[in-house]
Amino acid sequence: MTADFPAAGQVFDYHYLWKWQADRGETEGRKKRPSCVVIVVTNQAGQHVMFIAPITSKAPGPGRSALEIPQTEARRAGLEIDLRLWVILNELNADILEASYTLEERTPRGSFSPAFTDAILREVQRLRAAGGLKLSNRS
Repeated sequence: MTADFPAAGQVFDYHYLWKWQADRGETEGRKKRPSCVVIVVTNQAGQHVMFIAPITSKAPGPGRSALEIPQTEARRAGLEIDLRLWVILNELNADILEASYTLEERTPRGSFSPAFTDAILREVQRLRAAGGLKLSNRS
């Protein structure tokens, strides 16, 4: 893989589009926020689809599935270590790497450990199987 090819667990600054914004017809994220690449898959056209989860300092409310980021993981990922942070898991953006205009800076802030990345992926897979995953398609 090349240096600018995102990998699972990497954290980037990304114009994340919340599902409620997409449902209102918005197509652009309102601000850059740290976001985590959950997984990258290849579609039938041979393009790389990134599934991206937002990171927030706002405590998750009812109906949200999130994983709190331990301080050690925040440090690895280049995030604030003096704030409580969560990866939101029941809402993702799907963005095609080759066509993405929202992933402007391709150098990650940092990366979560393989164990923490696996925990994120397992919970996203569980939510998907249960029908509890919301997706905003950015392509």
